[in-house]
Amino acid sequence: MRVVFPEAGIEVAVELETSPLSEKIQKGLPVSARVDTWGKEIYFEIPVRSDIVNPQETVRPGDVAYWPQGACLCFFFGATPASRTPDEIRPASPVEVIGRIKGDVKILETIPSGTRVEVYDQ
Repeated sequence: MRVVFPEAGIEVAVELETSPLSEKIQKGLPVSARVDTWGKEIYFEIPVRSDIVNPQETVRPGDVAYWPQGACLCFFFGATPASRTPDEIRPASPVEVIGRIKGDVKILETIPSGTRVEVYDQ
């Protein structure tokens, strides 16, 4: 999966896991949206509605997950307001990890809320 932030001149690649949810999300691409940020998380709504089967309350830097409450794709690169320690990454509520960002996730720290994102299946 290719994720482009055209206004910021940033592009990242995501290696998707093999799962029914990641395949469902992949079939819904391409997607264009405006991002929101929550601590060191970028998220945006996608046109996929799904339950999750492998919920996680914490994730790792670089994880890409689906958040069912908002039908959002989430990119995690550090602590969120829900984190209980500086090293913990805790989503607002359980998510299902569908992939990982390839490369340095710190580049996402430069993406402000409201930035346009485009997600492609390649």
